[in-house]
Amino acid sequence: MTILEMLEQSSVLTLLGMGIVFSFLIILIVCVTLMGKFFHVVRADKNVQQPATTQSPAAGAGNAAVTAAISAAVNEYRKTNS
Repeated sequence: MTILEMLEQSSVLTLLGMGIVFSFLIILIVCVTLMGKFFHVVRADKNVQQPATTQSPAAGAGNAAVTAAISAAVNEYRKTNS
């Protein structure tokens, strides 16, 4: 077997292997896309849990108080340690 024949055989095997991998990737992409469309039609892609309810105004005021306390503590720390 000459070097030219070996190069020809290796080129054919390389192209065959790349073609098989490329074909597998195309099939995989098509399958994932079809499954995504199927789950969307069946509505299986919706979130099972409902979003959390909004907080009451009293809870919002509590968060504001906490934020103010943290800001005051940071400002005091910067004044004493600068």
